[in-house]
Amino acid sequence: MQVLRLKYSLMKKSIYNIRKMDCPSEEQLIRMKLAGLEQIKQLDFDIANRRLKIYHTDDDTLITNAIDTLNLDSTLLASEHTSEHVETNSDSQQSKLLWQVLIVNFSFFLIEIITGFISNSMGLVADSLDMFADSIVYGLALFAVGSTASRKGSVAKISGYFQIGLAVLGLIEVLRRFVDSDHIPAYGTMIIVSLFALVGNSLCLYLLQKSKSKEAHMEASMIFTSNDIVINMGVIIAGILVYFTNSMVPDLIIGVCVFFIVARGALKILQL
Repeated sequence: MQVLRLKYSLMKKSIYNIRKMDCPSEEQLIRMKLAGLEQIKQLDFDIANRRLKIYHTDDDTLITNAIDTLNLDSTLLASEHTSEHVETNSDSQQSKLLWQVLIVNFSFFLIEIITGFISNSMGLVADSLDMFADSIVYGLALFAVGSTASRKGSVAKISGYFQIGLAVLGLIEVLRRFVDSDHIPAYGTMIIVSLFALVGNSLCLYLLQKSKSKEAHMEASMIFTSNDIVINMGVIIAGILVYFTNSMVPDLIIGVCVFFIVARGALKILQL
């Protein structure tokens, strides 16, 4: 009994506000970044409120420094001793969930990049690369289960640089179309495919939220503040503007915005 009490007396709970943690891929980045810290016993993510509770032993300095390297605008709100019961999910449960969201994201990457080129829409092509970026993160998270930190870091760097290369090529293509193209994208395809992609991203959010809550509910604020959902809605709005203006400019503008978001995500991967 004394040993049990000592165990709980040494357990600490640190609460972080992570302002740029707005979608599940950022959660996986944080999980991978903290995977090598043995003092961490449980991570409790609340994406809707941008909060992370970490149950751990020892000091929180190493944890705070690791999170800070991801440049997600994080702040340590509180750190205190706790006697709360700590539960952890098994690797098999986590792997099953990651496979589900990976399949959804990679499937929509293929759908969007094919329809993007067919419909002449850089917005869809850019959104497909954002889906691909999320697929990379989930794939890395799967790879990290049972993998060494050095192997994980090597794969992360290769993936990050590859993603940056795709974003740069996309930006170059946008510039080329600004200067030397007058093809109007198929706005109908943009809107319809983006609506399906929005459903796909919402499904991923639902699956990830369901794994954390017995009630399996998902707050509306979590959906509409998710970076992925905002991008989908941006492409839909761009498609509507293409229809009303009969111009490719709205499509190119959303393409530029998303390519920059993809590049920013690649920089986060390189921090692993």
